[in-house]
Amino acid sequence: MLQALNTAATGMKVQELTVDNISHNLSNANTTGFKKSRLEFEDMLYINMGNSEGQADTEARVFSELQMGSGARTVSNLKTFAQGPLEETQRELDVAIEGEGFFQLQYQENEIRYTRDGSFKIDSQRKLVSSHGYPLEPGITIPENTSKIYIGRDGTVSVSIQGQNQLQTVGEIQLARFANPSGLSSEGSNIYKQTTASGEAILNKPGANGNGSLCQNLLERSNVDVVNEMVRLITAQRAYEINSKVIRSGDEMLSMVNNLVR
Repeated sequence: MLQALNTAATGMKVQELTVDNISHNLSNANTTGFKKSRLEFEDMLYINMGNSEGQADTEARVFSELQMGSGARTVSNLKTFAQGPLEETQRELDVAIEGEGFFQLQYQENEIRYTRDGSFKIDSQRKLVSSHGYPLEPGITIPENTSKIYIGRDGTVSVSIQGQNQLQTVGEIQLARFANPSGLSSEGSNIYKQTTASGEAILNKPGANGNGSLCQNLLERSNVDVVNEMVRLITAQRAYEINSKVIRSGDEMLSMVNNLVR
């Protein structure tokens, strides 16, 4: 009986984490470039309650060992890098990736971080930077007296300078791709860190070797499906409720056993 209490408790913990994860997804339903995550579970250790002696099939053609599971646990929180919807902004420094790939950012202590958030700005040194001020890698500097910025689907950045008829190319945006993007570590602020699980970054121009293309004046929105998350929330709530009823039933049965000696 006590085993049922412990097993149900693990089920409640799993559903509690599920609700926490759904809450995080829903809270970022409008976050630029956000990628939803889902929990993965596994059953826990099985306890052998008997042996093969006395089994009906003496030749062991059918496995008849009595095993009781001890519940479930969470093993990972997997990011889903499906394409999010593209939204038009009419802002020339807003760039969306249509397909696979990540923008590279020069992070603290000369480290590289990665993001799908293409809402770039121009800092005091006229460099293209992220919303949090991290410079784009490779660095791109916008000249003074620039009247218009053009970002091609292949990552070429050109500018129109006042008094000049021809466009001037000032740099190229490179994209990074990973063999296992779900292995990236989420750092917050729409930033990901390379890990052993993700593999090394594969750098290429947008539109080349599997990389997505760039779309100027657009931003990629979150790939969270609010309706689907609400369905998952209801399912998790019902599963939590059922596990709590198992604990209540186990407690009532233990109470009945205790009353037998009175």
